[in-house]
Amino acid sequence: MNRRPRRNRKSAVIRSMVEETNLSVKDLIFPLFLIEGSNQKVEVSSMPGIYRYSLDLMLKEIESCIRLGIKAFDIFPAYPESKKDKFATESYNPETFYLKAIQKIKSTFPDICVMTDVAMDPYSSDGHDGLVEDGEILNDETLEILGKMAMAQAQAGADIIGPSDMMDGRVGFIRNILDQNNYKEVSIMSYTAKYASAFYNPFRDALDSAPKAGDKKTYQMDPANLQEALLEADLDEKEGADFLMVKPAMSYLDVIRTLKENTYLPIAAYNVSGEYSMIKAAQQKGWLDGEKVMAESLLSMKRAGANIILTYFAKEFALLQQKQ
Repeated sequence: MNRRPRRNRKSAVIRSMVEETNLSVKDLIFPLFLIEGSNQKVEVSSMPGIYRYSLDLMLKEIESCIRLGIKAFDIFPAYPESKKDKFATESYNPETFYLKAIQKIKSTFPDICVMTDVAMDPYSSDGHDGLVEDGEILNDETLEILGKMAMAQAQAGADIIGPSDMMDGRVGFIRNILDQNNYKEVSIMSYTAKYASAFYNPFRDALDSAPKAGDKKTYQMDPANLQEALLEADLDEKEGADFLMVKPAMSYLDVIRTLKENTYLPIAAYNVSGEYSMIKAAQQKGWLDGEKVMAESLLSMKRAGANIILTYFAKEFALLQQKQ
């Protein structure tokens, strides 16, 4: 045999020299959950090892992550029902704890990247990403609310705005508002191909943001569709997105690859809560080696074409890298 591929696998040094895909802590964004109050650290029951933090403890958590090399964070707020209403007005209240926290995080750690999420569901009494009227999710009326939300987050110091609502035209609407108000440097990471997935439930537990009625299938994408993701990507790119995201990640590696091959924009993959919780549950049962499966699953997203991965494993992966 003239060709023996195993010769390039015979030692760790040679394997590392021919390694095609490299995953680094710098590729990761760590989602964090924020709650009001002080000295609060509450574990999300369906996400072992993931907590909801009050600002004082979140600052300490961010500091510990920075020491591990994590420099990007996506901050999600969990609001009590008493602060939610039909129009998500708390989302752009300048005195709300979430916007105050973004300001504090950026002033304390000016060199990190803070990403924020734009959608109505954490603030909506209906639990939907858009405005609900007679059971219908209104698209254009929702854009006005999202624009106010995005502006408030930019003013608070967000580096990247993440529209996760899947309303038509929202990227262009938000880009125009940011530009008109001299926030041209604020980036948009669009949730371009956000599927109506069954993998989101632990996240909804973390934010208490499940829909009060109906589902999200009229605005989130059908898991059966791939070509539709190209349409969404084309629209988002033309409307001014700086990054395109696929959510979830593990069951949508083909979508990540397809977008990667059809755009010059960076591709982000959201390794969502259900994907995290499955691995953690199997690890607790002793059915899988959690560390190895975590690393392999993250590597698969990078190999598929993701430049950036939002993952609840970010800190755990960084700790693993330090050991090696």
